[in-house]
Amino acid sequence: METSRRMFLAAAAATAGSGLAGCVAPTASVGLPTFNGIAAAPALAPTDYAAIYGEVKGDRFAVPAFDYKVLDRAYLRQDVAYSGPEKPGTIIVDPKNRLLTHVGEGGRARRYGVGVGKQGFAWSGAAEIRSKQEWPDWYPPPEMIARRPDIKRQLSKLQSGIGVHGGEGNPLGARAMYLWQGNHDTLYRIHGTLEPETIGTAVSSGCIRMINQDAIDLYNTTAPGTRVVVLG
Repeated sequence: METSRRMFLAAAAATAGSGLAGCVAPTASVGLPTFNGIAAAPALAPTDYAAIYGEVKGDRFAVPAFDYKVLDRAYLRQDVAYSGPEKPGTIIVDPKNRLLTHVGEGGRARRYGVGVGKQGFAWSGAAEIRSKQEWPDWYPPPEMIARRPDIKRQLSKLQSGIGVHGGEGNPLGARAMYLWQGNHDTLYRIHGTLEPETIGTAVSSGCIRMINQDAIDLYNTTAPGTRVVVLG
């Protein structure tokens, strides 16, 4: 399944993980349904969220603790049952329910809450992770700079063009995984965020944003070549 031309052209005017948030994540129970074989039931085991979302020590830059209580529990990391058709290792993104599921072995999967593309920047299709980067640089395309002149003050000359150095103030956060279709860069990424409170909302320019602690967890368990399916 390929990204539609219309959606891709809309997204080409965007960049990986732009900070366009302004919404507050929901705090009421959302009653998420089962989708594509992924059970929306409670986690298979109790989860120590204070530890999971605590400060990350020893990383290249500081990753502060995240107050996970600001999000509905549905968007926090959980190990869940999986009975769908995708093979272990596959990443499934459900933009409607704002969830990303990494399929594991033995009928299990790990589920994360995500932020997804707002109206006009949504997309669906199959891709693969071609490369991964820790604390990646961010290169907004000219179209985004024209649309968002307020970001110009953040930009400087980098090795590969005009952008923002990787680090604590970078919109891509602590990790990024780059999505390709064949030899074509889709311009979409799965990445961390400076605004974890926006997880569970549609606020990005098409990319899939995660709490930094979750982005690090997925990054550590994902290899280049991983299949990514974004549901319609």
